Amino acid sequence: MRLDKYLKVSRLIKRRTIANEACDAGRVMVNGKVARASYDVKVGDVVEIAFGEKTVKAEVTAIVETTKKENAAEMYRFV
Repeated sequence: MRLDKYLKVSRLIKRRTIANEACDAGRVMVNGKVARASYDVKVGDVVEIAFGEKTVKAEVTAIVETTKKENAAEMYRFV
């Protein structure tokens, strides 16, 4: 699954266009490297997102195409 879609489906970022813009701006890193929106996310990857001064770091635990809001948090765990 593409990184921008994963961020939206997992609800780490609210909209896919915003996820895409964050990737283009270099604010999203996967396994310590700046990642593009087209990066193919795999289980076990560590995604790091810079929100201004705050940084969120999460490990991918599951990849599903669609999910309900209640189950979205099962797609990752904070590191």
